[in-house]
Amino acid sequence: MKQTVVLQVTMDGQRCCFRIMKGDHARKKAMRIAVGLSGVEAATIKGQDKDQIEVKGEGIDTVKLATLLRKKVGHASIVSVAEEKKEEKEDEKKDELKIQYMVGPPSCTYYEIPRYDTPSCSIM
Repeated sequence: MKQTVVLQVTMDGQRCCFRIMKGDHARKKAMRIAVGLSGVEAATIKGQDKDQIEVKGEGIDTVKLATLLRKKVGHASIVSVAEEKKEEKEDEKKDELKIQYMVGPPSCTYYEIPRYDTPSCSIM
């Protein structure tokens, strides 16, 4: 079951772990955490302020991901969790059998190598 999870994380310049974390550093850290979780196949940063992470994969533990982001980066909230639906077009394509015929001989060029029956060496 493939699913898509969207999380909103505060990734502005903020205080985290007794120091101030800049926005770019927070985004990189959030991406590392999201990709490191088991079952995640892809992660992207979205939103106007680049404050949302979209994670795609199979069997993602959404609560664990949100908890890790809260501990390491900042406040995180789950925006949406959705399953990806398989398209019927893919099933129809598999049912069709495509056969290709090759007309004529393959396009190869043959060269003849001349044979010399007479010895070219003068030593006998």
